[in-house]
Amino acid sequence: MKFSPGDVVPATILETIHGKHVQLPDAGSRWVHLQFRRFAGCPVCNFHLLTFARRQDELAAAGIREVVLFHSSAQEMRKYQAQLPFDCVADLAKTHYRRFGVESSRLAFLHPRVFWSGLRWILATGRFYKKAENGITGLPADLLIDARGTVVAAKYGRHADDHWDVDELLALVANPAASADNPPRGPHMATGSR
Repeated sequence: MKFSPGDVVPATILETIHGKHVQLPDAGSRWVHLQFRRFAGCPVCNFHLLTFARRQDELAAAGIREVVLFHSSAQEMRKYQAQLPFDCVADLAKTHYRRFGVESSRLAFLHPRVFWSGLRWILATGRFYKKAENGITGLPADLLIDARGTVVAAKYGRHADDHWDVDELLALVANPAASADNPPRGPHMATGSR
């Protein structure tokens, strides 16, 4: 089941790759941006998260807590995500992916933006993945959740590089009432449906 604005997320406890527990909903955070990424070594995902890490101060100032899931093991994730300044969660069994309606597609990587984002990561770091736990067909998803656990906005990607960027996320939290009623749409913006 995909989540839409107005839905309430189920009470969930996640464990980060560093053994820390994250509770959803999170009454201590104004907003939680729950990101579902692909496999730990995904060049597209890692380039995307690099842009979020570089702007972590802006995100924190806006009251946004980043929680990122990958359908990989904690061991594999620590090779790629250990240094990130936000909570990263391993979900090798894809339990939470199913719970939140995050899907896969054989076309996930067949979009020009996917190639470009992946190439930028490889050029920036010189790294390429050796293992793709749960395969390369995963799709991303983004949910913006308030402190009560209500979904304010949701996006279920249609390809591997179809997700909110930092500016889109900051715009959503700047005007959450408008986001829930009429989310901004653009080349990167869409809402999920049930």
